Amino acid sequence: MKVVIVGAGFGGLRLARKLNNKPGFEVVLVDRFNYHQFQPLFYQVATAGLDASNISFPLRKVFQKSKNVRIRLAELKQIVPAANKIITDAEEIHYDALVLATGADTNFFGNEKLAANAFPMKSTVEALQLRYRILHNLEESLTIKDEGELQRRMNIVVVGGGPTGVEVSGALAEMKKYILPKEYPELDFSKMNIYLLEGTGKTLAAMSEQSSAHSKKYLERLGVKVMTNTLVKDYDGKIVSLQDGSTIATNTVIWAAGIKGNVPEGVDKSLVVRGNRIKTDRQCRIEGHSNIYAIGDLAYMETPKHPNGHPQVAPVAMQQADTVAENLKRIERKSTEFYEFEYNDKGSMATVGRNLAVVDVPKPRLHFGGFFAWMIWMGLHLMLILGVKNRFFVFVNWLYNYVTYDQNLRLIFKEFNKSDKK
Repeated sequence: MKVVIVGAGFGGLRLARKLNNKPGFEVVLVDRFNYHQFQPLFYQVATAGLDASNISFPLRKVFQKSKNVRIRLAELKQIVPAANKIITDAEEIHYDALVLATGADTNFFGNEKLAANAFPMKSTVEALQLRYRILHNLEESLTIKDEGELQRRMNIVVVGGGPTGVEVSGALAEMKKYILPKEYPELDFSKMNIYLLEGTGKTLAAMSEQSSAHSKKYLERLGVKVMTNTLVKDYDGKIVSLQDGSTIATNTVIWAAGIKGNVPEGVDKSLVVRGNRIKTDRQCRIEGHSNIYAIGDLAYMETPKHPNGHPQVAPVAMQQADTVAENLKRIERKSTEFYEFEYNDKGSMATVGRNLAVVDVPKPRLHFGGFFAWMIWMGLHLMLILGVKNRFFVFVNWLYNYVTYDQNLRLIFKEFNKSDKK
């Protein structure tokens, strides 16, 4: 069976590893990048806590000893279900089974000015762009005499109070507190403002009430200005306009307010639902197709426990990959009985800063906050990172940062243009 997997994120890579060296399978893994990106730590790359190579792992290294998995560095342009093939920017690839694991991209909700001027963090390249903007802003601030212009560069606005927004806000606040005053003594960092804007009434809305309350308290303790029930209307590169008519002058807006699935051409538009997700059955098959699957952030599956679809998080993608792998093995063995997907929610977590994190465990219903939760967060993320060397370097960086209250990766190599971000 020739299985083509598009996307090497958590779901796609997990599926390829499950089918690795399994007799009866030929696997082609297609991705735009030649590496797997550990998305939960993008914010640490953006804030100079980790090097990009620490959270990226070459795909070909993962499958060096594979007899049946092959890598194609290409971008999917279209699927052609009638011909059982996909068209990429490099070639046409035929399949017996196709698995779409293309994940999600930043959702600017149709606002072109926001898309042009705000900084997302959905790839390593975008995290590096943001790092450059933050550092370059500080360098330019040293020679600016106009108070209004200086304040605009000293303000950072984070939009979206989910885990990404909370984590990057906390990391920026710690930079402001522990590091930047030592390196830029000419600047008055008491005037530096970090705003976190959230459209709902609380941060970490998908987590427990305790986690939401604790995260807000931790952020405010670090000096972040948390503004809930606040919607962004527009951003022109200099001024953030809010729905209530107020404005914030800033040179840097970090957009963490929403995602949308990367739906390829060739998918029936009637199957695409809210959030740009594709409707699937309980076996992760796209409705109307027996050999095309969608998993992870791209998939929309209604179950009794999740009538509005599953959360767009890594554990869902990996568990769906396990289900698809088992069902493909059964198809290859000519079995007629297949597994249906049921998400096993093991909990959720987010870190705010040094010794500050929140963890929710659903069964038994438990909540942890503070130092213990922070240790759980670090341990789990270390385990999930690919490669012993990457785990070692991440751990060493974290240990160094913890002991010295410092980071050593604030390097400006080149200027990124916004046109480079894709």
